[in-house]
Amino acid sequence: MKSIAVGEFKALFSSVIKELQGGHPITITYGKKRTKLAVLVPYDQYVKAAKRQIGVLQGKASFTMHDDFKLTDEAFLTS
Repeated sequence: MKSIAVGEFKALFSSVIKELQGGHPITITYGKKRTKLAVLVPYDQYVKAAKRQIGVLQGKASFTMHDDFKLTDEAFLTS
């Protein structure tokens, strides 16, 4: 995976787009230590990674809620 600093990314935007069109992901780094900030991936790879199989753990786990368990929607959202 190619790594590029933010300044280079701004200066070489068109060539970065061509790299992405070629199917190559690019890491964006920042600062003197070149801290990894983000990863740009071609859209096709993003779509494939986003798909998840539903029901993978079906039959492998269970849970039980007691009859006296009560939680309002508001309490759930704020917890």
